[in-house]
Amino acid sequence: MKLPFIISLPHCSALIPEKIQQSIMLSDAQILESVDIGTKEIFDSLPVEIIISADYNRLTVDLNRNYIKSDSRGVIALVDYHGRNIFYPESIPDKTETKNRIEKYYKPFHRRLTRAVNVNSIKALFDCHSLNEIGPAGAPDAGKKRKDIILSNCGDKNGNKISDRPISCPTNKLNLIKSVFLDQGFSVSLNEPYTGGYITSYYGQKLLEKGKFAVQIEINQALYVDAHGIVPSPHKLNTVKIQMRHALEKIAKI
Repeated sequence: MKLPFIISLPHCSALIPEKIQQSIMLSDAQILESVDIGTKEIFDSLPVEIIISADYNRLTVDLNRNYIKSDSRGVIALVDYHGRNIFYPESIPDKTETKNRIEKYYKPFHRRLTRAVNVNSIKALFDCHSLNEIGPAGAPDAGKKRKDIILSNCGDKNGNKISDRPISCPTNKLNLIKSVFLDQGFSVSLNEPYTGGYITSYYGQKLLEKGKFAVQIEINQALYVDAHGIVPSPHKLNTVKIQMRHALEKIAKI
């Protein structure tokens, strides 16, 4: 029997369409840094009802952004988290190219998510990511060591609401989820360094209206990659995958 969850993997892909790849000035190794390494391997075969994975790398289009808003780290980012320019100056996407990418790569993913959150048997959405052990230069926690698991509900470090921004999961439920991950041997923080992206915020509100919830999960890549943070260890990945499955099985009973 499958668990009543949606798993979203918006940053799991390394693939970039050839034409777009030619406009990017980053090296292959630098492009790989934009991939949430390990998320596909850990989450893609877990026994949940719906898994929605990105087909293309976030440098093509960032699925975890509101496409209506436009800035240097928007739906088509112009700089990465290390502050590096992504595109050659003559190849920066214009309005027409941006619109085309949104129609071709962004909206199909979100149509799938919209259908998924309307499935009656679904109880929750987990938007899943991975992050570096140490915050990079462009991150809110630059230079700081991170916990194993970061759970986000668009709230503060205790899971409470911040000003007028709605939370995507009730505070008490988020703390119960935290306790499940702690029981699996992970160190855990709430909403630090990230409070939850567009997917968690937007679809969380739709789910809350139905008595359901959304949580963003960030996994520290140090749990399963080598010292350079690039090559995953199959054995360590499998260990984390088993822990994650056990955690989700317990969360399903909350």
